[in-house]
Amino acid sequence: MKNDFKVYLLLFALFPFLAFTQTQVTGILTSQNTNMPISGVNVFIKGTTTGTITDFDGNYTIRVNDGQTIVYSYIGYMSQEVVFQGQTSINISLQEDASQLDEILVVGYGSTTKEAITGAVQKVTSEEFNKGAIVSADQLLSGKSAGVRITTGGGGPGEGAEIRIRGGSSLSANNNPLIVIDGVPLDQRGVQGVRNALNAINPNEIEDMVILKDASATAIYGSRASNGVILITTKRAQRGAPFQVEYGFQFSTEKITDKVDVFSGEAFRSLINERSDNNPAKPLGGTSTDWQDEIYSTATGGIHNITVSEGFENFNYRVNFNNTMRQGVLGNDLFQRNAITLNLRSSLLNNSLKLNLTSVGSFDDNVYANRGAIGGAVSFDPTQPVLDPGSPFDGFFEYTQPDGSPITLAPRNPVALLDQTNNRARSKRNISNLNIAYTLPFYDKVTINTNSGFDYAELDGKEFIRASSATQQNGLFRNFYSGINRNVNLDLFATYKNFVESVDLNYDFTAGRSYQEFYVQSNQEITELGILVTRPTIINRNRLEGYFGRLNLDFASKYFISASFRRDGSSRFSEDNRWGNFPAVSVGWKIDNEDFLSESQTLSNLKFRAGYGVTGNQEIGSNYGYLGIYTPGQPSASVQIGDGFVNTLRPQGFDENLKWEETEQYNVG
Repeated sequence: MKNDFKVYLLLFALFPFLAFTQTQVTGILTSQNTNMPISGVNVFIKGTTTGTITDFDGNYTIRVNDGQTIVYSYIGYMSQEVVFQGQTSINISLQEDASQLDEILVVGYGSTTKEAITGAVQKVTSEEFNKGAIVSADQLLSGKSAGVRITTGGGGPGEGAEIRIRGGSSLSANNNPLIVIDGVPLDQRGVQGVRNALNAINPNEIEDMVILKDASATAIYGSRASNGVILITTKRAQRGAPFQVEYGFQFSTEKITDKVDVFSGEAFRSLINERSDNNPAKPLGGTSTDWQDEIYSTATGGIHNITVSEGFENFNYRVNFNNTMRQGVLGNDLFQRNAITLNLRSSLLNNSLKLNLTSVGSFDDNVYANRGAIGGAVSFDPTQPVLDPGSPFDGFFEYTQPDGSPITLAPRNPVALLDQTNNRARSKRNISNLNIAYTLPFYDKVTINTNSGFDYAELDGKEFIRASSATQQNGLFRNFYSGINRNVNLDLFATYKNFVESVDLNYDFTAGRSYQEFYVQSNQEITELGILVTRPTIINRNRLEGYFGRLNLDFASKYFISASFRRDGSSRFSEDNRWGNFPAVSVGWKIDNEDFLSESQTLSNLKFRAGYGVTGNQEIGSNYGYLGIYTPGQPSASVQIGDGFVNTLRPQGFDENLKWEETEQYNVG
């Protein structure tokens, strides 16, 4: 360990000198077919997380060392690699990848080719994902898809992100996109007690993500599609693949590089003394404490992946074990995940029957640092010390009254807030789906599909704040919280595909039924006025039932029409407003497949598309917002009647006419 430390110390000392050996490279990225600049091209150093993207005029700038490989990658084009050998300018002409036109894309309740897509759909593969020690799946997609904005919710390890596809569609309702993992639609409200609902998924096991952006693509999901849909597919072994055992390890460090600019102790004392008529203010201390330095530290993390896979003629399997540990830069912040991802595929009855089982089981352990320390570190008096030998608050300095009790309205010592709070929770979760596809042997144009999935999570958390903390006036604070999230899904649909040779028409029709039930249970025991009180159990339950259909027409690979319709019913609304209709239609014209452009050397891919659709949003307020209900008040708000106290009931706001939030969208491109 000592030798390792010396090596790290030496590398750290040499880093500034090594950095000066880097050369700045500039260049322009253009299309080989049109000779026009391409914006948004990913330019990165192979094997590192260093990278950039081209601007609107195709320009880029990157710093690189001799011998490193620069990779130029953009969707729809063939990637290029250049070994850096001292050039100061590297201009690249990218060639379009025509093979991607035949690429298969997973869409709602089916799949299609990239060429036949008529809606705003984009696929991001594992080769295009962000690289590095990624903890949560949303980080893979950041900056990879036009119109998709991913904003990190905070700096905690495994912290969730806000995902917006083409902005939000609602002023007050939920604006999160629907996320479907291997056929299981997740609850858009998330999972209680975790930093990020996607943390159960090992990012290393994701094969690709397909983003459905406009209404013509998302309306097949009806009531939950107003904010877009993200379809996540996990990795699986390929047919005939040899037995493989893989191991991967990633190590990361993280630290605060930019702090809030605040006064030092000396500057603050000088300011106060100048503005108090040369009468030194008695409350000022004699030290100089940088409270941000006290609460922040360098965090480390490690990710281990062990994968076993093999493919046979009629059976494939892939099993992955993942251990992720990521410290936070704030206090004792910590995220740890142990997860197993299982993928089994089998083909029976001469490939007429296909079975696909995917299952993700995870244990997520979180230690939550007291976020109040962040604001406290910015505002707390820099002239005061961290520790006070005579303090009854575990030796931490705090503002006190003459009798030694803490001043109620005074700010609290940020270091004490971190040290005296212990809040940790474990979430056990399983996301599984069994897909059965049966092609009728006597009529192979019809395939019947069944998706049976569930998402189940259990939460168990404990929070303690010591009785010696200045924040506690009634002794030890205890908070025991637990809960269950259960999401059950069942889809049954059939697909008919055929070809009419006389008019060169390929068409397919899909029709089916979907059922999903959400159940959330929350329990809590919490200290109130020094007494541990059991709160009433909260149960949140609702159901969705939907019927859907879709027709796709492909005329000679030139003209495409897609139409879908979904009718959804939700128990969240009254019987008069329970059902909603969500139609969509889109058209496409593959212009470069026309005879007059077949010999063109200028255009290799030119397509016009237009679409219209109506989508819905049921995540409006609480469940059953059309009913007038009453909520029990807090014990501190009890009303005295005679010698006893009676708890109050307060009415909640409701709207008898509450119904679907609907969004109409038009898309041309």
